[in-house]
Amino acid sequence: MSTKISIIDAASLLNISVQHTRTLCRDQELKAEKISNAWIIDRNSVTNYGLRTAHMIAEDHAVYRVESRNKNQPIALSFFSGAMGLDLGLEKAGFDIRLACEFNKYCRQTIALNRPNTALLSDINDYSAEQVLQAAQVSAHEVDLIVGGPPCQAFSTAGKRKAFNDDRGNAFLKYIDLALTIRPRLIVIENVRGLLSCPMDHRPHDQRGPEFPDLSQDEMKGGALNFVLSKLQLAGYTCSFNLYSAANFGTPQIRERVIIICSRDGVQAPFLTPTHSENGELGLPRWKTFREAVQGIEHHEHLNFPEKRLKYYRLLSSGQNWRNLTPELQREALGKSYFSGGGKTGFLRRLSWDKPAPTLVTHPAMPATDLAHPEEDRPLSIQEYKRLQEFPDDWQLAGPLIEQYKQVGNAVPVSLGYAVGRLVRDLLQDKASPAPRNFKFSRYQATTHNEWMQLFKQQADKALGRHPELI
Repeated sequence: MSTKISIIDAASLLNISVQHTRTLCRDQELKAEKISNAWIIDRNSVTNYGLRTAHMIAEDHAVYRVESRNKNQPIALSFFSGAMGLDLGLEKAGFDIRLACEFNKYCRQTIALNRPNTALLSDINDYSAEQVLQAAQVSAHEVDLIVGGPPCQAFSTAGKRKAFNDDRGNAFLKYIDLALTIRPRLIVIENVRGLLSCPMDHRPHDQRGPEFPDLSQDEMKGGALNFVLSKLQLAGYTCSFNLYSAANFGTPQIRERVIIICSRDGVQAPFLTPTHSENGELGLPRWKTFREAVQGIEHHEHLNFPEKRLKYYRLLSSGQNWRNLTPELQREALGKSYFSGGGKTGFLRRLSWDKPAPTLVTHPAMPATDLAHPEEDRPLSIQEYKRLQEFPDDWQLAGPLIEQYKQVGNAVPVSLGYAVGRLVRDLLQDKASPAPRNFKFSRYQATTHNEWMQLFKQQADKALGRHPELI
């Protein structure tokens, strides 16, 4: 098939006018040359432009040129792939990401832009295990790893916590069922901290108390995770997990995620091995800082703060927030939020140059979760977002700017993905080593699988003691 097409064909592919297409050629948005009075356009540049600007959709497709891939690489199938932060880490650790599955159209376009040879599927609920394997052009016994971060909103402490009584929670169960049908040697689940405490069935708070029945096991904190672990263990997988701060693995950001590693071989995976520590503990390098991460960025695309908020930002220095204003200005700046509970640390927040960034959110200019540059009067740019999540500078993001922020803000930092990939490769080769003892992996207590299981069992025993008939 020719790589050169006419301006009429290009306009048809992009669903825009011929006149608009000519403008794109003149502005060098499309790779084209003018021969006599006609533009001849490179088809690949049309596809790239169309995906990047959402003029074209990313169609489902099977893996491309599988025969050219390195046969010595372990094979991974990725689900809920997003902008591929976790996948980039796994690739760095030597994995062949044979398939990506993602529902969001902008993320799909990002995947197609950057990894056109990787199989791409959309809604996980629409595919059987056989269809997944066919798209990846592998047999079940060839799959070493299935990895995914099912939608976290169903478990987030900031949401309604409907767990599996939510379409997104049901996608989580579909992921487990699909993985157990294919049965790779290892399954990895990535999720938010809220998974550790989310119940299987959420009972509204106005239906709790002495006048109501005690909570059942499914209604207890952690009931959702207990259900998932039970399914995996019944299928013969041994699971271990912890809550990890990505800063301990070289990410210039304090971002905490639960990583569950499940082994078909009956081996309980050790914890990830840290490469950095907050204050140089264990002789490791200190956490990377915002300053280190953003050095050398020459061009910034960013949203803007409203003028009424800039009034206060101009009074704040690096590392400060609303609490550094005078009491009168604090009340004026926060309005009714001043009287609400919580620490409110996200209001009028300037990042510190010499610390890691806080957890990136999907919109850096929302009033309660501001992420402002340490000195400039603006939110973080998308280029700074990419650096803080460790995406390559040349990683293309599809869609309008606000959608690019969402994609990067939802991603797994590449260094955390790399740490997962290194451990999984070691497990595949039967040479995994234990992590340092007593290392502080996150800010929170009782987040390891042994501690968590002990607390959950105590809850269950207490409930069963009050209801002997359930024993």
